[in-house]
Amino acid sequence: MSTTALRREAAPSGGKASPQAVPRLVLALVALGAAAVLAAWWRSTSSVTGAAGWLTGAGRITGLLAGYLAPILLLLMARIPVLERRVGGDRLARWHAFGGRYLVYLVTAHLLTITWGYALTDGKNPVAEGVEIVFHYPEMIKGTLATLLMLGTGVVSARAARKRMSYETWYYLHLATYLAIALAFSHQIVNGAELSVQPERTLWCAYYVLAAAVLGWYRLLLPYLRDRRHQLRVHSVVPEGPGVYSVILRGERLDELKAQPGQYFRLQFQTRALRWAANPYSLSAAPHPNFLRFTVKNLGAHSAAVAGLEPGTKVRAEGPYGAFTHVKARSPRVLLIAAGVGITPIRALFETLPGQLTLVYRAGSDAQILFRSELEEIAARRGARLVYLVGSRRRHRDTLTAKGLARLVPGLTGHDVYLCGPEPMQQSVIAALREAGVPGGRIHHESFEF
Repeated sequence: MSTTALRREAAPSGGKASPQAVPRLVLALVALGAAAVLAAWWRSTSSVTGAAGWLTGAGRITGLLAGYLAPILLLLMARIPVLERRVGGDRLARWHAFGGRYLVYLVTAHLLTITWGYALTDGKNPVAEGVEIVFHYPEMIKGTLATLLMLGTGVVSARAARKRMSYETWYYLHLATYLAIALAFSHQIVNGAELSVQPERTLWCAYYVLAAAVLGWYRLLLPYLRDRRHQLRVHSVVPEGPGVYSVILRGERLDELKAQPGQYFRLQFQTRALRWAANPYSLSAAPHPNFLRFTVKNLGAHSAAVAGLEPGTKVRAEGPYGAFTHVKARSPRVLLIAAGVGITPIRALFETLPGQLTLVYRAGSDAQILFRSELEEIAARRGARLVYLVGSRRRHRDTLTAKGLARLVPGLTGHDVYLCGPEPMQQSVIAALREAGVPGGRIHHESFEF
């Protein structure tokens, strides 16, 4: 499949809202919901007196907030299109991880304070009270199992533990969260004093049912329907460089997906070794009505197995996802910075972004430059500037600094900047751009390290 056949120019966009509008709205709605939860506790509590009352009150508040937060964490990762496109998958993942830590803190605080508060009320020691609660209060066996599953998920999601296991192992252990939330819901409805009255009880049930419906639609039913409609299969696998391969997929009516350059899909290749994992891969060329191209670097067992895919292999695809698109650009001048296999989404943007473009591509050697002929053909056709930074980090250590970038790109502060590469490189370049005076709202990046 030729580059020309895969090419489709993106139309310039018109007036654009602030790229931060949707993220701010989402956070405001989450905060509003938390305030409503606290209002429910206030409404159901006539007074708080003594240490037992304060501890029990703290236990109920933390329990309510944990119950409110759990479905939000699922919704953040439900692949809701407006969130994936306008917030970005990497930011949603960071919010999910941040919220997950707070969920563990809230569950732990709820367990300790409610047990201690009840112990003071009953005149028992906390351990005896805890045993009493678990084995004699209704639905507390389920509540206890939910707590253990949530805490266990928190442990395996900690950075130190996460680095020691494969993405696939972590992913399947993480699925225990769904069972934990289902068990916790039963405990909340039966034991939650604030949820024993109307309209709180009905609203709480509706909240959980709605979250389950959204999750089921976007994570299960919609991918199934799209799979049936688009019939994606591997067309070919093409080597691009050392340990790097492009996978070209063929399908039907792919224009209906409305994929944009810079976005990614989660692909499940239907082979025995790969069918149980859906990993994120970026488009490396503008989407075509019948073809999609993804480029994969051998970074583990899954990506290595992709190189051996046979033509005709069925593929399930979730997406398109991501906000790393032309929608974020607010200036006619754009700087694209890529390192290593980070050129994948950048190459698609270089082909299609309107305006005056400069691409800076960092590679360790000439052999590691991917899509060289394609990039040079695009640069010549579009009159764009293409700069290679080839060699050791020491050789180019002054280029990707505030002063170096300002010298390399005249009028740097008036550019939108799209950046993709290894996480340490991204962070250092972002710091350099900010030091050079580029506003944070004009620096666009997306990471799959989650």
